[in-house]
Amino acid sequence: MISAALPGAELVERGLEDLATRGETVESLLVSIAASRLRTLGYSMPFVFDEPEMRLYRLLSGELGDGAHARYNSLIRRVVSFQRAAACAR
Repeated sequence: MISAALPGAELVERGLEDLATRGETVESLLVSIAASRLRTLGYSMPFVFDEPEMRLYRLLSGELGDGAHARYNSLIRRVVSFQRAAACAR
């Protein structure tokens, strides 16, 4: 169970759900990028995407064009915030 009080919890929760069905979404790719640290924090992920950084950037580029870089960085910062908060909450 993911506490909704953690920053970025909605992204991680959705990403884990999408990974369970192998859905390639912004959230599942973001969680794939963060998989190693999330596993260390106790989150189970039997599947992650290969090359999630490139896949996420391509997906964002298709949706946002030149705005992809800023959105990519924003999403990475959000998942890092989640990881830090989850580590403190343990």
